[in-house]
Amino acid sequence: MVIEPVAHLYNDYVEKFGIPRQSLRVPARAKIVFVEKYRVPEALREIEHFSHLWLLFDFSQAHRGDFSPTVRPPRLGGNRRVGVFASRSPFRPNSIGLSAVRLLAVEKDARLGHCLIVEGADLLNGTPIYDIKPYLAGDSIPQAVCGYADEFTDYALSVDFPPRLLELLPPQMRAPLVALLREDPRPSYQEDNTRVYRFRYGNFEIGFSVEGDLLHVLSVDAAD
Repeated sequence: MVIEPVAHLYNDYVEKFGIPRQSLRVPARAKIVFVEKYRVPEALREIEHFSHLWLLFDFSQAHRGDFSPTVRPPRLGGNRRVGVFASRSPFRPNSIGLSAVRLLAVEKDARLGHCLIVEGADLLNGTPIYDIKPYLAGDSIPQAVCGYADEFTDYALSVDFPPRLLELLPPQMRAPLVALLREDPRPSYQEDNTRVYRFRYGNFEIGFSVEGDLLHVLSVDAAD
């Protein structure tokens, strides 16, 4: 079986560092643009009546030739292995991911056709999308047991973002970035209070440090 992308997703996450670890945690917007073959309005008929969508996508920067039966989830500190099928690691036999997003609008673009504007994606800019399906309320199982992931459901940092730096960003990027920083973009095994971390967010480079449970934003610079 050979599968091909039906669309690509575009957003401000231009590098792997800084992408949210789960979907719907950060209210950042993204645009889904269909490839020309599937740029057919009829294929989206009645999609606007759904509030959320499932995306099947390609972990496009996690392809590898070998198979590892275990992985090290970042939230477990990078020193505890679990089975690959007991994780959401991008390093999988087929590098296929599943993510839920909020559908905000169907937008008609004169050049790109009908596009989907979504919120809450945890995907890299340019990610190939293999399929899109409506999310149904019955997909949620409130009593589900989430294994080791339950250990981190309430984890969050406080964020010190000086107003003079926050104002350097376009207004629509500010709240999503603060929400992203609260999630702590660092690998969990890194706890160096003196280290300055940097990552790309759209056309900006964000510099920050972390002391205990407090993240300090140190710089917001135009990216090269």
